[in-house]
Amino acid sequence: MLKHQLIHPEINAILGRAGHHSKILIADGNYPASTKKGPNASLVCLNLSPGVVSVTEVLQAILSAVPIDHVNVMGIPSDDPYAALGEPPVWQEFRKVLQNAGSNLTLEPILKWDFYQHVESPDHVLTVQTGDRALWANVLLTLGCRTE
Repeated sequence: MLKHQLIHPEINAILGRAGHHSKILIADGNYPASTKKGPNASLVCLNLSPGVVSVTEVLQAILSAVPIDHVNVMGIPSDDPYAALGEPPVWQEFRKVLQNAGSNLTLEPILKWDFYQHVESPDHVLTVQTGDRALWANVLLTLGCRTE
C-alpha cells in the first residue's frame, strides 16, 4: 500500500521510471497539452470538469511522492493584457502548498514562450492536464534525487 498521497497508478508508474532532471508539467485547463509537450512525455488527463481537479491538488500529491529540485511557473510577458494585473493569485496557493510540504523551494517564472520550449524538452516525461480554471496556473517541476 502506498504511503504518500499520490495513488494514480499511471502517474506513479511514470514517476517511478523518471530520473533526476526529468520534468513534470501540471497544466491548467487552458494549456494546449496535446501539442505542447516533449517527445518522451505521456499525457494523463484529469480534467473531469471545469475546476476539477486543480493544479494545487495535483502539486500537493506529487510533492508527497518525489523529490523536486525546481518549480517553474509560466511567466506573463509584459505585452500580455494580464501583465497589468500583477502576479496571478494562484501562485500564492502554490507557495502555500510548497510550504505545507516542508519545501523551501521558490517559484521560478519562465516567460510563456520560453516555458513552452522548456516543456518540449526530451526531459519532459509527464503532463498532468487538470480542469483548473485559474489563469497562469501551469507548473513545471524538475525531479531531484533521493538522498535518504
